[in-house]
Amino acid sequence: MGGAGPRGGRTVAQYDVEIGGRVRRVGVARAGDHLVVTVDGRATQVSAARVGGHVLSLLVGGRSYEAAIAPDAGGASLTVAVGATPVVVSVDGHRRARKDDHGGSGPQRIAAPMSGKIVRVLVAKGDVVRARQPLVVVEAMKMENELRAQREGTVAEVHAREGQSVDAGALLVVVQS
Repeated sequence: MGGAGPRGGRTVAQYDVEIGGRVRRVGVARAGDHLVVTVDGRATQVSAARVGGHVLSLLVGGRSYEAAIAPDAGGASLTVAVGATPVVVSVDGHRRARKDDHGGSGPQRIAAPMSGKIVRVLVAKGDVVRARQPLVVVEAMKMENELRAQREGTVAEVHAREGQSVDAGALLVVVQS
């Protein structure tokens, strides 16, 4: 991990990141008061500041973004929401994805990808669910986001209730495999 990085900076870290089923090589180097993030060989200057427990304010190429980050499935992946678009991301994900694709074990911890309001709870404790089945609908930034099971299992816990306001990262449902 170390060594020469983009623009002569020192590489802080190198990652294989799976985003939407596609693995990308990501490098991060500190360059003064900002970061240089390299994705598949293309470098971009990024300024980042934490504005909440699970929320970052990012300045990328002169444009401002807010990113909410919530852990999923026992920490194997994250849901990163930039604006109203949540995306499941796995760091060094190609190894984890193969393990989970073969039935994975352990609880699936479904968390709110961003602050919002629960508009529908579609499961109850004890329900058997299939992979990709919607579990909870969260409204954030005037958009509804269906949070789905990642694989088959039985609902072990339901922490969400309709009308409830939730913070990014709040645990909503636990599905036991």
